[in-house]
Amino acid sequence: MRPRWELQAGKLHRQFKFKSFVEAWGFMSRVALLAEKMNHHPEWFNVYSTVRIDLSTHEVGGLSNFDVELATKINALL
Repeated sequence: MRPRWELQAGKLHRQFKFKSFVEAWGFMSRVALLAEKMNHHPEWFNVYSTVRIDLSTHEVGGLSNFDVELATKINALL
């Protein structure tokens, strides 16, 4: 079973694990293109094959539909 998005510290949070750094970086590149197109950018952290993503909308000081939409699009990349 794949891990799902969860609420942590008022943000949508998910951790992704890949087979290699190259796969993780490729995933981050695809997410970056989505985020840029939406003008909605994630907070994220990468070490080797692990990518952690937190989503929130700074303009509203919490979660918005943009976060849910981006999370859904990120899920579709897997």
